[in-house]
Amino acid sequence: MKTIGFALCGSHCTFKEVIESLAETVKQYNVIPIMSTNAADTDTRFGDAADFKSEIETICGRKIISSITEAEPIGPKKLLDLLVIAPATGNTIAKITHGISDTSVTLAYKAHLRNARPVLIAISTNDALSANAQNIGALLVRKNHFFVPFGQDDSIGKPTSLVADFSKIPDAIEAALDGRQLQPLLI
Repeated sequence: MKTIGFALCGSHCTFKEVIESLAETVKQYNVIPIMSTNAADTDTRFGDAADFKSEIETICGRKIISSITEAEPIGPKKLLDLLVIAPATGNTIAKITHGISDTSVTLAYKAHLRNARPVLIAISTNDALSANAQNIGALLVRKNHFFVPFGQDDSIGKPTSLVADFSKIPDAIEAALDGRQLQPLLI
């Protein structure tokens, strides 16, 4: 059975949908949960961090990787067949595009890529069609990078915002493991 790293960043408004896809993913793969510090430790109007962590650890049946030191062995030990970053915030997208690895998620990404294995990115950011457009474009053309299909979530109220269709994560995982981009990419 293949092993998937499932890394959550701090787009808390999407956690419910992402966790639903995580629960589907666990049915087919071994899943190692990873959370950035902001995702793991921040209580928001969308829920308490402790509740999200407990739910994720229960679904996956293992402790969440939430520090840089815990994420570092991912590469040398070749722990993952695929790394999913969902939700991938604008901050994380910018960091991975420019080689910054200062969180558990960005270090997991760096460590995993040293093995030339695929990464699946599920965007959730309000600046995707503004400040982060160039970063998303750079990742779209990189080898071993795949995206969960995405589109504008509120073209009138938030005209530069993009969000992935998190329900497509299981299909996108299968495609990425086969070395192909799930289509259509833009929804």
